[in-house]
Amino acid sequence: MSKIISIEESNSVLVISTEGYLNKDLATNVFDESIKYIDNGTRTVLLNLSNSNIVNSIGASIIIELIEKLQEVDGSLSFCSLPTIIEKTFTIMGLTKYCSTYSNQEEALEELS
Repeated sequence: MSKIISIEESNSVLVISTEGYLNKDLATNVFDESIKYIDNGTRTVLLNLSNSNIVNSIGASIIIELIEKLQEVDGSLSFCSLPTIIEKTFTIMGLTKYCSTYSNQEEALEELS
């Protein structure tokens, strides 16, 4: 089952951790939750995908929409703990040109905070 397993704000960085297949449903949940925080002034979103093992094209396209929304407010999306297959997929799609990637959440928060 795909789901958001945690949402927390750490030093003005919204951290969303997911579990399972990053498909339309999970990506839509991530997008909707992120928008709530963006509308309240959050400008930095970090997706921890350590427990997600695969992404499909619809999930990726919704993540692109989130990148665009953040760019509209001069914000940024970053990823941490990417499984190899998702990292390769995001690189092939060009997502990593617009988003920073970090090996783990601690490293990401140290850089982003």
